[in-house]
Amino acid sequence: MSRSYFNSARIDRLAGQLSDRDVAILSTLDCVRLATGGQLEALHFDSSTARHRRRVLQSLTDLRLISRLDRQIGGVRAGSSGFLFALDIGGQHVLARATNRPVRRPSTPGAPFVRHALGVTDLFVGLVQAERQGLVQLLDFETEPAAWRRYPGPGGGVAVVKPDAHIRLGSGAFLDSWFVELDRGTESPSTLTRKADAYRAHYVSGAEQRHHGVYPKVLWLVPHERRYQVVVDVCGRQPADSWQLHQVTLISDAVGLMTGGTP
Repeated sequence: MSRSYFNSARIDRLAGQLSDRDVAILSTLDCVRLATGGQLEALHFDSSTARHRRRVLQSLTDLRLISRLDRQIGGVRAGSSGFLFALDIGGQHVLARATNRPVRRPSTPGAPFVRHALGVTDLFVGLVQAERQGLVQLLDFETEPAAWRRYPGPGGGVAVVKPDAHIRLGSGAFLDSWFVELDRGTESPSTLTRKADAYRAHYVSGAEQRHHGVYPKVLWLVPHERRYQVVVDVCGRQPADSWQLHQVTLISDAVGLMTGGTP
């Protein structure tokens, strides 16, 4: 089926037949890029039967609004919950009707990228659930590349700091902003130092403060206590004017910390 099949009339017709839940599923995949069937079910299905959930996701797949990629998470017993989904060409067209953003056919990325992306999606799921419990308002959740920030670099060039996510949370009259670094324990301390240095340069440039009035806390999410100490040591070696930008916590404690609960 060619890309030209999605002409404006077909895109409008597809958009008109989608339920609010269908649109929400597309918007989730547009935000986080990758999600398992289980993650989509946690976000968009309440008391529905497993058969109904499978039917909805299969229908969206048949319409080429979402794509089921050639990788399964969690093994055979995970069933449909372990299937991996991305936004397909039709879904991109539907969401981009008012814009001219490029449309790309989804492909199955490598295992390291999948693990990393699904970790970010897990954080999104946790924050949405916290919002439903009345703990916080999820005002904004941007993943890469939307979360990336350009700022003036050395010699008049342009530098880029690349957080995995930018998040804004509201609680009453308070607003918290975060840059998230999801660490899987695979990068060397020197690589972590370069990342911390980039945040310091971005902070010193004042670009974020001029546009948003505040500099987000840089939250490093780590898989275990041993890695926690490595990242704490790296951040602690930052100059006095920037080490306080950083906070480190376990991945399992992230939602509790960010929503003001007990990690």
